[in-house]
Amino acid sequence: MEKHIVKADGNGAIDVNGQVSPVTYTVGLKQGKGRSYEVDIRLMAPRDWLLQRGFERDAVLVTQSGARIPVYHDGGSHHDGSNDGRLDPADTISIELTARDDSCTSEVDLMRKYPEFDGATHKAEAAAFRDGTEIL
Repeated sequence: MEKHIVKADGNGAIDVNGQVSPVTYTVGLKQGKGRSYEVDIRLMAPRDWLLQRGFERDAVLVTQSGARIPVYHDGGSHHDGSNDGRLDPADTISIELTARDDSCTSEVDLMRKYPEFDGATHKAEAAAFRDGTEIL
């Protein structure tokens, strides 16, 4: 089981086929391979809103920093056994879109791309200091 070291929330926008709307999202930080960091990104969007804009599998999240990150719908499993990843009117009302970013190779890169972690990392450092755990 993967364990996130730090989680934080952000406010950004979701771009579906050129139609943009405000959205909140969550970022989770993990130690990556070597000296890299892994960031899991998660947001929820209304199924009908997505379908009305022609969403099928992916959209773009515009984060607080202005980074444009592709986010994807995993497709889930449908009762008829199909699972091509496309959004379907039979899917749940709230759709989870996710991404994983492992492009940050330093803390400076990480904070530049994900300023959401700025306040959260200080809280994590304080908690780690109290617990005696090592963090990034």
